[in-house]
Amino acid sequence: MNILIPDDYQHAVAGLNCLGLLEGHRVRILGDLARDPSADEEIAAAEAIVPIRERTRIDADFLRRAPRLKCISQTGKIAPHIDVAACTERGVAVLEGSGSPTAPAELTWALILAAKRQIVTAANDLRHGRWQTTFGESVHGQTLGIWGYGKIGRMIAQFGRVFGMEVMIWGRDESRALATRDGFATFSSRDALFESSDVLTIHLRLVAETAGAISAADFARMKKSALFVNTSRAGLIARGALEAALAAGRPGGAALDVFDDEPLYDPHHPLLSLPNVLCTPHIGYVERGSYELYFSKAFVNILAFAAGHPANLVNPAVLEVR
Repeated sequence: MNILIPDDYQHAVAGLNCLGLLEGHRVRILGDLARDPSADEEIAAAEAIVPIRERTRIDADFLRRAPRLKCISQTGKIAPHIDVAACTERGVAVLEGSGSPTAPAELTWALILAAKRQIVTAANDLRHGRWQTTFGESVHGQTLGIWGYGKIGRMIAQFGRVFGMEVMIWGRDESRALATRDGFATFSSRDALFESSDVLTIHLRLVAETAGAISAADFARMKKSALFVNTSRAGLIARGALEAALAAGRPGGAALDVFDDEPLYDPHHPLLSLPNVLCTPHIGYVERGSYELYFSKAFVNILAFAAGHPANLVNPAVLEVR
């Protein structure tokens, strides 16, 4: 099969051990599709596409550019970046992978500590001959609010407990019940989550009911000293609400790994210009162990599909279309 792996910003996939699983197939790995001059040619030739998480939007327009496409093998879980209905209509199978919460949970915790202790500022100042210019805070004894108690949220809760934080959970009834069984306190209301948290981190899936769920009114309830952390999806926040809230001083700071428009190449973006914001370029899942896990599963799914035994098929109706 002709297999295309698009939007490999780090040029990392070629160095993965699991790439050997595709021996005998024609594999093309491209960087940023929007900037690659060979993108149209490679998309037109592709029989299978392996999206790197949600970087590549595959909708009806994309599918028209890919007349030979037979399957999409997703790294990790399916999300709104793939129009499954359009794929089914075109006879394109969508295969779902799996992943691990470890890397994004670790990055979330690293951002919390780096932001609270102002590590990046201190390190940069030292490189420019400035000594002890920052005055950070310990997280010990502070309230860690976690919205969403899935796999990542549960790991963050354990990290907070080890670091001596008062960990409190908000989410659906089932999530709060599970948190209680695990020995964690829960907030009495959504408003209390925003009002009481010294550090508030969100770990929700971006679906129709959670899109834009966090508003300017929510941020206005936060402490002036609070830190807001988002390593999940920027779309969970009403567009522009966080920038305005940070400029107004509630919350006092933010640590972010996700943005409304990605990749973000504009160094003058409001969030990159604010001194009270620590930003990283959506690297929560970008590390070798995660990539080996994500891609090995995606490649195995392609091999099963090519052998006529599709597994982890999200749109089984496609078999009737085909």
